[in-house]
Order: sequence, then C-alpha cells, then structure tokens
Amino acid sequence: MLRKVIDLLKAPEQDSQPALTIELATAALLSEIIRADRHADERELKAYRAMLDARFSLTDEQVEALMEDGRETAEEAVDMVQFTKVLNERCDNEEKRAILKSLWEVAYADKEIAPIEEHTIRRIADLLHMPHSQ
Repeated sequence: MLRKVIDLLKAPEQDSQPALTIELATAALLSEIIRADRHADERELKAYRAMLDARFSLTDEQVEALMEDGRETAEEAVDMVQFTKVLNERCDNEEKRAILKSLWEVAYADKEIAPIEEHTIRRIADLLHMPHSQ
C-alpha cells in the first residue's frame, strides 16, 4: 500500500517535465540570448531562425514551432542547467562549439553585444564545460 502511495506521488512529477531534445535545448538557449537584454530585435529573431534552420533538418513550419517552443521553454525555466545538461550528455565538443558560435551570432545580429548577452553566453559556455578561448 505504501508503494502505491509513493508511485502515485511520483507519477505527476515525471509527466510534468517532458524530455528535452537537443533541438529544444538549443532553441531555448538561443531564445535566452534574445531575451537577455529585454529587447527582441528583428535581426536577432532572423538570426535565431537561420541558426535553427541551418543546424537542424526541419521544415519551415517545424522551425516556427521550435522557435515558439524554445521561447516558451526558456521563459518557464528557472535556470539554463536543464538545457546545457542535455547538450553535455548528447553532444561532442564540436557540436557544443557550434552552438556557442550560434549564440554569439544571434547576440551580434543587431551589430551590438549587450554586456548581459555576453555574460549569459559565458555562463552557458561554463555550463557546457567549454573554455572561453574556444
């Protein structure tokens, strides 16, 4: 009987957090950069779309859905560890370096990198166990 109660309490917790994919984790991190300076510039949004389009083999509709899911996931997140954990588990250093490059490209799409954007990217790099020199 105690086992049933424990299982009942665990079930909603497991269902409430769907597994993150590499695509969604990447989209959420890119969305974090756009949100960092509290100003979503049109050039940053275009770069965001272009990065997802180039990185993943998706249709236009799927890219749009991924952008929206990434934005919502980033807004609901408490921190970025959940995203970087997925990337650390499933990506090699080259893939993580490519994601970091994408973050810098999105941040610089408006021809200006705000200090908070730089700080956020450096925090993500630390969470991805990537040295700043890379």
